[in-house]
Amino acid sequence: MNNVGKYVSKNGVENQNINSDNDIHWNFGTELLYEHTIKQGLGQMSKGGALVVETGQHTGRSANDKFMVDEPSSRDNIWWGKVNKPISEEKFDIAHKQILAYLNERNLYVQDLYGGTDPAHRISVRAISPSPWHSLFIRNLLVRPDAADLEGFAPDFTILHAPELKMDPEELGINSETLITINIAKRTVLIAGTSYAGEMKKSVFSILNYLLPEKGIMPMHCSANIGKDGDSAVFFGLSGTGKTTLSADPERQLIGDDEHGWSDNTIFNFEGGCYAKVIRLSQEAEPEIYATTSMFGTVLENVVIDDDTREIDLDDNSKAENTRAAYPITSIPNTTDGAPGAYPKNVIMLTADAFGVMPPMARLTAEQAMYHFLSGYTAKVAGTEKGLGKEPQATFSTCFGAPFMPRHPSVYGNLLREKIAKGDVKCWLVNTGWTGGVYGVGHRMPIKYTRALLHGALDGTLNDVEFRQDPNFGFDVPLSCPGVDDAVLDPRGTWEDTEAYDKQAAHLVGLFKENFVEFEEHVDDAIISAGPIA
Repeated sequence: MNNVGKYVSKNGVENQNINSDNDIHWNFGTELLYEHTIKQGLGQMSKGGALVVETGQHTGRSANDKFMVDEPSSRDNIWWGKVNKPISEEKFDIAHKQILAYLNERNLYVQDLYGGTDPAHRISVRAISPSPWHSLFIRNLLVRPDAADLEGFAPDFTILHAPELKMDPEELGINSETLITINIAKRTVLIAGTSYAGEMKKSVFSILNYLLPEKGIMPMHCSANIGKDGDSAVFFGLSGTGKTTLSADPERQLIGDDEHGWSDNTIFNFEGGCYAKVIRLSQEAEPEIYATTSMFGTVLENVVIDDDTREIDLDDNSKAENTRAAYPITSIPNTTDGAPGAYPKNVIMLTADAFGVMPPMARLTAEQAMYHFLSGYTAKVAGTEKGLGKEPQATFSTCFGAPFMPRHPSVYGNLLREKIAKGDVKCWLVNTGWTGGVYGVGHRMPIKYTRALLHGALDGTLNDVEFRQDPNFGFDVPLSCPGVDDAVLDPRGTWEDTEAYDKQAAHLVGLFKENFVEFEEHVDDAIISAGPIA
């Protein structure tokens, strides 16, 4: 094979059974990956300097095509079911051989990277792909080793990435021509049949979610930041709840926007970059993230670009609703530059309640925090996803990241409860969704109120105000907060038709109770009692 590049590891790709007569491009930087992408007709450079690419038919994760290999070393630790579907070792081996044959016929791009900024808890990851822009994506999203570390780099896990290769669903017993699978024993990830780059980084997240609990570390689908006094805060939330937006606070340093570990002493980022949703991104509301869409080095997925002027249109969703920007975390001002944060003082759980029932802010006990963490509630609305009707649809994604949780949710829930108790951590539930009515009747919670409430929680202002008990969920709701209209703090009072509010509240309470039934045998009575009281 022909190894190309300044940073070739002495632990070559023959260790991954790559035996190609083609070029192996090692640890290329941004400039070279731009050149290769554009020369191959795989992307365009925008007026501002970002690299604009398309992911084809897959513009988001393929949840139904993700599998965990059913093998002896991990079998008893996996939460098997609709989230973690099994694939046999034999089927994995067939797919592995087919992907290797595919890769051996092509020029390849190799990136040697770390998953995790904490040297004590990170894993070494090698990503091998025929696509230069995917190589740039994963280089942006994971942690780059120092040049001195690349010469002897030896991967703990390898990602074999074949985005254009279509698999045979009948031969492999899978659901489509797309396959994403993780083999813990063989420390290998296979990705085929999808060009959506998020599958690469989420596979690393899933691996860390499996490994870290054994070390007493809480892996989290969350963003995190740190205040001027060194106080760290964690933000849990599903897509669309404001996790990335609210953690990018000019008054606080960003630790990371998506995936973290909570050790005995610190919060540390799993990533070296950010993967932000940019559809209809507002320069006024999110100036730091907006700026990255015009930066050299940013990868823009499925963003519409004018072929003549090279200007991008972030409001145009004709290619996808889930348009994304992938950029190094250093593109955001006011970050910790990879340094971990101290043991957190506040945990914030974000929900976008499209039913208009939840208050904009609530204080949670440790038991209520575990209940809502296991519930992982948000709501989808019409127009954001194929198949949704006019009414909001409740979504419960346990631990605010069920698709990436290989172990049973109670493992992560108990870790969270222990961490909260150890540090006397304050917990808050924040609704970034609707007020004054359901989606289509009410309106989205003003972001200025959400930010004011968050600042009140993080700087201790809310410690000095009065609270009331919510009659539906039993948590405490502040009666006032500087910078927030008091009337907004009582969601029922924002509805013109209070009977309609009561009906929606009862409906949502019922959904919570129904969803939590599957966890009741895994938690104690204190957690069950921390749910809705209505």
